[in-house]
Amino acid sequence: MALQILLNLSIALIWMLLTSQFTFSSFLIGYVIGVLLLYLFRRFLQFDIYFSKIIAFAKLVILFLKEMVIANIDVARIIITPRLKMNPGIIAYPTELKSGLEVTLLASLITLTPGTLVMAFSDDQKTLYIHTLDIDSKEAVIAGIKSTFEKGILEVTE
Repeated sequence: MALQILLNLSIALIWMLLTSQFTFSSFLIGYVIGVLLLYLFRRFLQFDIYFSKIIAFAKLVILFLKEMVIANIDVARIIITPRLKMNPGIIAYPTELKSGLEVTLLASLITLTPGTLVMAFSDDQKTLYIHTLDIDSKEAVIAGIKSTFEKGILEVTE
């Protein structure tokens, strides 16, 4: 990936030299041309373009922001209601993530989302123990985390 970034920056600088315009807009045009060239020649160079990881990371950030807004609304709804109708609980969440960085990122995203808190890890770091403020079904919570945060993390890191 570092080679791709260096190659893309080189193409942008070559573009600036060819056009004799040393401005940010000229660099940006050269950078976009470099991304397009890397995309076109990705089969010949036999690598995945690094820009797809940047897009996957942006999707993960947007997904987290969306989940945070939804969780904030849910927590506000629970607090505002006259009778507290919440069902708190602790679930064991089995994860398919492999590295410590991925598991830590998942735990951070879950903890930063209102209404959930990662309390502990298993010894092998394959199970997270999560406290939730309102749980109807543990299977629904597990499926929700797998389809959102864990899927997004895997897209970024694989």
